[in-house]
Amino acid sequence: MANPERSTELLWGAKGRGGLNLERIVRAGIELADAEGLAAVSMRRVAERLGYTTMSLYRHVPGKAELVDLMRDTALGTEPDLGPPRGWRADTEAWARSGLEFYRRHPWLLESAGVRHVPGPNSIAGFEQALAIVAATGLRPAQVVAVVGLVGHFVESAAREVVETTRIERRTGVGHDEWWGARDSLYQHLDRYPTLTRIYEEGGFDEPLDPFEFGLQRVLDGIEALIRDEVRDETRCAVCGKVIDPAETGRPRAYCSRACQQKAYRRRKV
Repeated sequence: MANPERSTELLWGAKGRGGLNLERIVRAGIELADAEGLAAVSMRRVAERLGYTTMSLYRHVPGKAELVDLMRDTALGTEPDLGPPRGWRADTEAWARSGLEFYRRHPWLLESAGVRHVPGPNSIAGFEQALAIVAATGLRPAQVVAVVGLVGHFVESAAREVVETTRIERRTGVGHDEWWGARDSLYQHLDRYPTLTRIYEEGGFDEPLDPFEFGLQRVLDGIEALIRDEVRDETRCAVCGKVIDPAETGRPRAYCSRACQQKAYRRRKV
């Protein structure tokens, strides 16, 4: 387990320049983890990659646990460029998709996931970006934090499935659809399950929906419903986040235009 105080010092301090320094060590660790997984990362392997002795690394970082903390934050880099603001929903979608791509590039991060990693500057910058997107909805601070956590956990869960599927396909040389297509010995037992049989015969498995996109939209639908219920006195569109004039009479307006209202309706129908 990493020493949190030492990790904080390393994450927020100067990384050094020239010769063997912390920045080079961390980069080598990331390259090794990207190529072979987190289990392959050790102080010895990183030292060999850099052409130094193992003991020379310990002058810069106490051990693997602290090194992984540094690797996580460095891999995050700066927060993703989401372009100009387009409203909370579009920006949250972009943030979630960038997170999925991040895990695809660095699948070892899923192996190091946990609740007690000391965050570094890049981690905090990404969190700040997500908080700013959701805070614009007018939700209460605790709800903003919870929404960011909800989307983040969804992305991490979806990424685990994507990464694991890719890893198995590469290891076995057999694609996901090909593997399931060869399970004839299993399928002959399934006619005893009437609902499954009916769904299959009606084409329910012919063109499966993308799990990530389907799940993300349903998560965002739930957040949108929360905004409608909780932010009744706000004057921001529940779809695009634009400021709208409150209705003079009757129920407060939830959308800035008929186009946004129709967009919300279409999303609920999906």
